[in-house]
Amino acid sequence: MLMFTTLVSTDTLATHLDGSWVIVDCRYGLTDHAWGRAQYLAGHIPGAVYASLSDDLSAPPTGTNGRHPLPCVEDMEATFGRLGIASGTQVAIYDQDAGSYASRLWWMLRYLGHDAAAVVDGGWAKWMREGRPTRAGEETRPPATFRGRRRKELRALVDEVERMVGSRDVLVVDARAPERFEGTSEPLDPKAGHIPGAVNHFYRRNVTSEGVMLPPDVLRRQFAETLGDRPPEQVVMYCGSGVTACHNLLALEHAGLHGTKLYAGSWSEWSSDPDRPVETGPARATRSD
Repeated sequence: MLMFTTLVSTDTLATHLDGSWVIVDCRYGLTDHAWGRAQYLAGHIPGAVYASLSDDLSAPPTGTNGRHPLPCVEDMEATFGRLGIASGTQVAIYDQDAGSYASRLWWMLRYLGHDAAAVVDGGWAKWMREGRPTRAGEETRPPATFRGRRRKELRALVDEVERMVGSRDVLVVDARAPERFEGTSEPLDPKAGHIPGAVNHFYRRNVTSEGVMLPPDVLRRQFAETLGDRPPEQVVMYCGSGVTACHNLLALEHAGLHGTKLYAGSWSEWSSDPDRPVETGPARATRSD
């Protein structure tokens, strides 16, 4: 049976509304945490269950571990099981449009060894533009047993990233908007700027104006501009809180570029420690060996 591991089209999803796939709605608002669930209750793709970034896909923040800390393995397994995800189950994940929140769940599933997970290309906005069916209210699925196999090679911890500063062996890439990367604007975290030596690849570059992922060849060209000749396995991706960085990781995978790590704590964790160095202004030229 065909497995979808990066993206799935709305056409394909529309033929799998029979309950054989787990469909997860991840709509969310960074400044209004209740917005996504309210939108889900008002209308969602039939059969979809809801997962909140703050309540389901993050551990409690302590003030030093970032705004959306990655949950422990046991908590992720419990959440996936509650959503009805078992080994081998195809998961289709969507959010309001481009997939920035959906890609967080996509990455978490991959991190625990579940490859049969794909983001719905264009998300809820595309589904609605096409006049497809919706359903209101809360839906649940029978709980499943999820047993993960953690892929440590997909993640970089803060102490590892600290050692990368100034190193020519690894390229650190920031997925936030250029103004946040450069430190001219910071609406969410108390300190502005970026990790010293990082380069910028804004995640919205991966999609069209309607939130649909660009073709793989275009993505490869764009990432080549950012990474230079650096192989993807020598790259660490971060953002504000480990969410939109996952969109860059999704785009890399869709483009056939494998092996990039996520620094899940991201800028909100990095900047919480006044002893960690901060850089502002445009990125330096891409470094390579």
